[in-house]
Amino acid sequence: MMGGKTSSMAAGVAGAMFIGYCIYFDRKRRSDPNFKKRLQERRRKQKSSQEKTGLARLPDLKDAEAVQKFFLEEIQLGEELLAQGDYEKGVEHLISAIAVCGQPQQLLQVLQQTLPPPVFQMLLTKLPTISQRIVSAQRLAEDDVE
Repeated sequence: MMGGKTSSMAAGVAGAMFIGYCIYFDRKRRSDPNFKKRLQERRRKQKSSQEKTGLARLPDLKDAEAVQKFFLEEIQLGEELLAQGDYEKGVEHLISAIAVCGQPQQLLQVLQQTLPPPVFQMLLTKLPTISQRIVSAQRLAEDDVE
């Protein structure tokens, strides 16, 4: 019986020491004079890289209204750019819409029927890379919230 009390006491002390170390390390990190500079620089780099790829405007995926608005805007913009002959940017906007779409397979079927075959093929080849950038941008946005 004493062994159980001792081990639970040791676990409690170890837990308290770990939490104390975490608090100490966090305070030390935040009091570092270069911490804010490095943090601001990292966020600035992330924002500029997102703006370069055009992914800075991703909606919060938990907000259904924002996602729907973003989806419709991306489809409309993609269609307009395709009509103007700017296939590269048009395809990127359509892929952004696919990335936030609740039923991407159905959307791809509709796009396959409506887009010219070379444009649809371009969409399929770019889909994995742009979708990966969107997912990583979304993760970065979630990390900034935490």
